[in-house]
Amino acid sequence: MIIPKSFEQIGDIVIFSEFPKVSKKEEKNIAKELLKKNKHIKVVAKKIKNFSGRYRLQKLKVLAGENRKETIHKENGVRIKINPEKAYFSSKTGSERARISNLVKNNEVVLVMFSGVGPYCINISKHSKAKEIHGIESNPSAHEYAKENKLLNKTRNIFFHKGTVNLILPKLKMKFDRIVMPAPKTASKYIKLAKKYLKKNGTIHIYTFEKEINFDKLIKKFKKNFNKVNLVKSGQTSPKVYRVCLDLSL
Repeated sequence: MIIPKSFEQIGDIVIFSEFPKVSKKEEKNIAKELLKKNKHIKVVAKKIKNFSGRYRLQKLKVLAGENRKETIHKENGVRIKINPEKAYFSSKTGSERARISNLVKNNEVVLVMFSGVGPYCINISKHSKAKEIHGIESNPSAHEYAKENKLLNKTRNIFFHKGTVNLILPKLKMKFDRIVMPAPKTASKYIKLAKKYLKKNGTIHIYTFEKEINFDKLIKKFKKNFNKVNLVKSGQTSPKVYRVCLDLSL
């Protein structure tokens, strides 16, 4: 049996990025076999449309198991309710969310731009003594899931705001000790805005995709505007290309 190598598990759903060129009947047989061998998997699906559009959404087709796309993903002791078709979520960055949570100091006021269904906010709330955590998200479906996840994890110091960061931030009328920007393709466009709302001696965590050969250039670029720059690999997207986080301190 040919098992596809590229996949992601979110909760009890396994999502394959691509299948070998086999018949539809063979696809279903492979999916059913996977269900038999792993009791923790309840749904096997494949991606039929890659991430696209304003909210970076994908399209899935259920091959076997329960006919649903909603699940509860568990990571770092927190639970994240999500439908991967309605809101962007990556289970592969759970360790990075744990890393950021461990950096948050007591009584910090934290902002998460492009907060999605709230995984960074929930992790920070559960694993730090932050005073307040604010999440801003423009996708209405993701925002609704974020509110559900706040209740699901019984967190009280999180405040979710629906809208774009450039419209919401002026209304909040506050500055932050730490700003997280987990949107690798678009975050760099908002670095000036983030810096404007960062407290003195504050820290920004901004994500981007970059080839390893360009790491030194990337660090030098950010050192022009920040006193300290620390680059951390947080996943490999293709050969020699990484998802990286730049920890920037004033």
